[in-house]
Amino acid sequence: MTAISKKDMQQYLCATEYFDYDDPQITSLFEQIKIGSPKAMAIEIYYLVRDNYLYNPYCFVDGINSFRGSYCCEKNEGYCIPKASLMIALCRKAGIPARLGLADVKNHLATPKLLEMLGTDIFSMHGYVEVCIEGKWVKATPAFNRSLCEKMHSLPLEFNGEDDSIFQPFTEKGHKHMEYITDWGTFAELPVDFIMDNFNKHYPHFMGKLSNKEYSADIAPAMEKE
Repeated sequence: MTAISKKDMQQYLCATEYFDYDDPQITSLFEQIKIGSPKAMAIEIYYLVRDNYLYNPYCFVDGINSFRGSYCCEKNEGYCIPKASLMIALCRKAGIPARLGLADVKNHLATPKLLEMLGTDIFSMHGYVEVCIEGKWVKATPAFNRSLCEKMHSLPLEFNGEDDSIFQPFTEKGHKHMEYITDWGTFAELPVDFIMDNFNKHYPHFMGKLSNKEYSADIAPAMEKE
């Protein structure tokens, strides 16, 4: 892996429009985190984001605003992108370099309602996190909270700050869960145009209705309620 200069590493430490750690809600949340080593803080942040904010893919009906880390604090829930944004924001506020990873994945456990809404079992622009700990970039996926995993009979992803933590390919009963199709790499800032272009490509039916405001947040209960 090519070394990154200290100057270039600064791009993974600053607050941005979407990794908005200067937001008062994130500032307040950060005060709950114990000050310790970067590894210990990254682990604590991971579990804080994973389990304190319910996974709800229907939050995307709130549009681009839902990409921000502060969105999770406001709604107490989010899907993979805002939950990744929140973890990135908290890590950067702690002085831990962090960046967004995006991938297309196939979801074998999606609910019929979600499949109908999207029109496909391909989840484009799945968001994960990379944090730099002790000079090594490590992947973390804080999307699915423990209670949801238990409902779906899938072991929750753990994170030890040393090994990559991405979606497990099988449930605890041996059924397929998620599989990565394309990894689009990592980004210092959330690439809004790239994400929206891919959403329009993969979900033209849904995006057309969304642009015409045919969907609203009140039709989208959290997955745990389905």
